[in-house]
Amino acid sequence: MRDLLPSAVAVAVAGPGDWSGTLLPAESACLSDHAVESRRRDFTAGRMCARRALAGLGLPAAPVPSAPDRSPVWPAGVVGTITHTRGYCAAAAARATDVRSVGMDAERHRELNPGVRRAICLPEEEADLARLPAGVPWPTVLFSIKETVYKVWHPVVGTWLDFHDARVTIDPEARTFTARIAPARLAAAPATDPPASVTGRFAVDAELVRSAAVLGPR
Repeated sequence: MRDLLPSAVAVAVAGPGDWSGTLLPAESACLSDHAVESRRRDFTAGRMCARRALAGLGLPAAPVPSAPDRSPVWPAGVVGTITHTRGYCAAAAARATDVRSVGMDAERHRELNPGVRRAICLPEEEADLARLPAGVPWPTVLFSIKETVYKVWHPVVGTWLDFHDARVTIDPEARTFTARIAPARLAAAPATDPPASVTGRFAVDAELVRSAAVLGPR
């Protein structure tokens, strides 16, 4: 993810030992006794990466527990994000004075099934995807982008964002995107200045589809 985010954002990607690392008590309390092993491993790797990202900002180690909706709760004065997919996990953090919000997402390089694709893509986006160069799983790229946009939106506004609430346009050559939030969603937002658009970057390789974006400071 380092290649997709500005230098003000510290990034950490999980190594082999992070999936079985040691959680801090406040983090362990967020896991149910009945949590499946995959959930425990993903959660643990995310927190190991989160602490390395905090260290990258010159900050001391601190717990990063989860809110009831499972979003990470960062220390005061810090904004951040965590993503994980099969075999990959990363965290990013920045000082709130430098970045208003940061989001990122990683997905396995694969095609989406038609039902998921319909749930994600607006008709205009489907038309756009049909014109993009072949050889890239563009619906998966779009899915990743919309996950990133939600992660940028939620900490600022505090509400959910549906897949159809963001209209995404992709520049396949620059590997950038712009997501414009639906006017109705903006009008209903409880925040005084919700972001009307989010711009970011994406990358595709043989294994992963990745995307990331930040909002600048107020």
